[in-house]
Amino acid sequence: MKNILSQMLLPQFHKFYIAAIILTLIFLPLLGLSQYVLRIMIMIGIYAMLAMGLNMLTGYTGQVSLGHAAFYAIGAYVSALLATTLQLNFFIAMLAGVVVAAISSLLLALTTLRLTGTYLSIATLGYGEIIRMILLNWEPVTNGPLGVRNIPRPSFLGYELTLANNGIYYLMLVLLGIISLLCYLIINSKIGRAFIAIKEDELAAQFMGIKTTGYKVLAFVISASIAGAAGSFYAHMIRYIDPNTFTFDTSILMLSIVILGGMGTFRGMYVGAAILIAFPEALRFLAAYRFVVYGLILVLMMRFRPQGLLGWRSSNPYRLSKQVSEMLAQEGNREITLKPFEGKEEAVKG
Repeated sequence: MKNILSQMLLPQFHKFYIAAIILTLIFLPLLGLSQYVLRIMIMIGIYAMLAMGLNMLTGYTGQVSLGHAAFYAIGAYVSALLATTLQLNFFIAMLAGVVVAAISSLLLALTTLRLTGTYLSIATLGYGEIIRMILLNWEPVTNGPLGVRNIPRPSFLGYELTLANNGIYYLMLVLLGIISLLCYLIINSKIGRAFIAIKEDELAAQFMGIKTTGYKVLAFVISASIAGAAGSFYAHMIRYIDPNTFTFDTSILMLSIVILGGMGTFRGMYVGAAILIAFPEALRFLAAYRFVVYGLILVLMMRFRPQGLLGWRSSNPYRLSKQVSEMLAQEGNREITLKPFEGKEEAVKG
């Protein structure tokens, strides 16, 4: 009876918990917070998006990328250049940045199909540095080390979205909600089950008929597309970008968020982003040593809790449906009676 009550009450509490968090985030700007605090909240949202994308690749598919800042940079530069040179609307420019980031990830994935583990990580690390060098030296297009300035702010129906009117904050919430919903639908679909199967045992997944190559490429494309969308939003929010924004440190910060929050979880991405983005602001006297602290956090997490803060909340490989959970609870409360052995004939029939 206790198991049945817990199965009935926990989903309701979970829904109430999520609704309370969403309402808090919606009404947060109305509390009179400073623009500085809102900017930190927006940066937490941006890195939560980036972590969501990298989590699709690393947390669910098991492919580690050390150059994910490249797709972040591609989305930011493509959107910023189109908005400044062609005066395109933010949403059209962002869509273009997402498409270009997806195409670049497709080319990378196709050229690294045979690489796994450490070799894949090194390849993505090199790709990230190549993109940064292109941004730094292709001055006629990217303006080199001077970066892109005066990027127009996002606007909707002629209404400019800024920090002062809280428009840029609510736009971040909308994008984060769309990306979160998209990732949730993917993971709880046939594609998501294939991703998890590849991570657990790629050879077994192949024997089960899963086309692992295609799904690994798809994971790369989805992850890069999300990073491109986050980069586009960041460029229009901050209004200035340069190659030094998209360094190896940025890729490590994304990976740190995924590991700290818990690979293969959704809530862990929000928690990890909130901790690692707000931490340097709360302890500014340690800002020069933030990556030392990040490294220490990662070492301690890998030693004492390698699954992350919110990782491995269940021993089940997939979430069970409500009907199956209730059936298992009833089976657990039912008394098991053993029938005596009735002879060889029964054993043969069994």
